[in-house]
Amino acid sequence: MVVLTVRDGRDDLGTTVTSFMSVSLEPPMVLAGVASSSYLAEVLDRQDRWAATVLSGDQRALAGRFAAEGRPSARLLLASEPHHRGGLSDALIPDEGLAALECETRQRIQAGDHHLYVAEVRAADYIARRRTPLIRVGRRYL
Repeated sequence: MVVLTVRDGRDDLGTTVTSFMSVSLEPPMVLAGVASSSYLAEVLDRQDRWAATVLSGDQRALAGRFAAEGRPSARLLLASEPHHRGGLSDALIPDEGLAALECETRQRIQAGDHHLYVAEVRAADYIARRRTPLIRVGRRYL
């Protein structure tokens, strides 16, 4: 599971995305899918820089908070969690994930009811090699 965060002026937004994948090694690129009808998609259409945090196995509650309907600002969702701002994206980044990537959108693709954002990974904020990933399959966490 991945939490995608972006700063939009004075507000910080974020969501849990299940559509996230590697696209290219050279240059390093990823793809994230976001529901077209979401406010986050509107913001990502204006803001090129954002962060993607690959969640660790003990961050199930955080994934749920970022997936909830009508969720508040990412600042409130992370208020009780260790976090910081990315140096490149200025997005909020949870500290205890498996990895955090700062990305810059290179291409936007409309695909059904989602927008796909193909982005270059501009920085690896951190990589925690000894943690296990949070995986969800068939509406259940493994």
